[in-house]
Amino acid sequence: MSDDLYKLTAVEAVARLKKKEISPLDLVEASARRIAEVEPAVNALPTLCLDRARDHAKRIMAGGDACEASGEAGWLAGLPVSIKDLADVAGVRTTYGSPIFANHVPATSHPLVERIERKGGIVMGKSNTPEFGAGGSTFNEVFGRTRNPWNTSLTCGGSTGGGSVSVATGEVWLAQGSDHGGSLRRPGTYCSTVGIRPSPGRVTRGTSNNLWSPQSVQGPMARNVPDLALFLDAMAGFCPQDPMTFDAPAVSFSTAVASPAAPRRVAWTADFGGRFDLDRDIRAICDRAARRFEELGCIVEEISPDFGPVDEIFMALRSQQFVVDRELQIQEHRDKFKPDIIWNTELGLKQTTSQLAWAERERAALFRRMVGFFQKYDLLVTPGAPTAAFDANLRAPETIAGRKLENYMAGSTLNSAITVAGSPAIAVPCGFDQYGRPVGLQLVGKPRGEAALLQAAALYEKLLGLDRLLPIDPRPGTVPPSA
Repeated sequence: MSDDLYKLTAVEAVARLKKKEISPLDLVEASARRIAEVEPAVNALPTLCLDRARDHAKRIMAGGDACEASGEAGWLAGLPVSIKDLADVAGVRTTYGSPIFANHVPATSHPLVERIERKGGIVMGKSNTPEFGAGGSTFNEVFGRTRNPWNTSLTCGGSTGGGSVSVATGEVWLAQGSDHGGSLRRPGTYCSTVGIRPSPGRVTRGTSNNLWSPQSVQGPMARNVPDLALFLDAMAGFCPQDPMTFDAPAVSFSTAVASPAAPRRVAWTADFGGRFDLDRDIRAICDRAARRFEELGCIVEEISPDFGPVDEIFMALRSQQFVVDRELQIQEHRDKFKPDIIWNTELGLKQTTSQLAWAERERAALFRRMVGFFQKYDLLVTPGAPTAAFDANLRAPETIAGRKLENYMAGSTLNSAITVAGSPAIAVPCGFDQYGRPVGLQLVGKPRGEAALLQAAALYEKLLGLDRLLPIDPRPGTVPPSA
């Protein structure tokens, strides 16, 4: 079987699987060969489960219960995928990027992993993540650093950094991840892949202790928008273990993307009305890229919603989530936590009930303003990140537009503002800077408006054609000077 199978898109590979032109085992072996070839340069999938993947492939090939979802939307038919090392996979080492769980092997899988496997996705391994997913650069004390395949001296972003790299390099066809402050969007921007943060409740979070919070969500990453829509179809739907979930749409996301309609009115903002800093090159590249929506017949207007004190709202709510997730663990294992997590948790412990109540009121007010904004505009476009990918040895960019960051989350405000707003958002590639680093846009849609959002992204992607550059072989390089 050809060694070039890894170059197929996910949609192409699934079509060939359904026609039995190739088998799930063919793709598993093609994935295993590609992982062996590129993994030493990038460290995206530090934990593999190849025998488990082969066994799953054979069960699908035999039919029966392993193919019970074959008639459903999102059927993957035996396609290899990666799972972020925050989600349990039964019988596979799952560390959450933490020394506390360095040797943890769960007996059962996360509900989303169960859903993906039921839909014919074959788990090849666990993708690297920052410790407990906290950070905009993917590294931890268990597995070390994951590197950007466009320039291995640079970060791939975080926290779904390993997942983004695993699809960018062709190790797997699709990657599962999660997003709190941009963890599906920043790695997409830095690695020229696509990642969507779905609306809260679109995809199950299963075992989370923050089941009633809309802040953190699960979602897919891929090489192109049709592949992304396919994986979102595999993930979406009601889950009895997650009270916020709801039924999958009657019309699949793949069907919507196959016949895309352009948005009529597009709002573009580089910095949310002067609220956030971004490097000059990023501003110029993204401004030109956003104007290209006019080539699709869209009316593009430079305007921003009123986000109010969104960075303060986000940090208050994020810190409360850290208290729920990490307070008891820090009490028992404080010496095994990185300082950023301790800082974020203690920030939550220090804030008052009144401060939390203020944040909730402000979040509700922002949501209402966004609803009004989307009555006039069909799509909001922003830069995907305020800087290009930075030194892989840093936990965050040292400066943005020459200004030093106050904390490790300060480089994610363009993304975290959309988290607070409750809208779905997708990262799409839009070009490269003078040093060859990928640059992306963040497209933001109406709440639960993933279908229209994916359609806009698909049309834009086809216009630019940057998806055809993937998968790539990892490239060595040097760290460009700071902006």
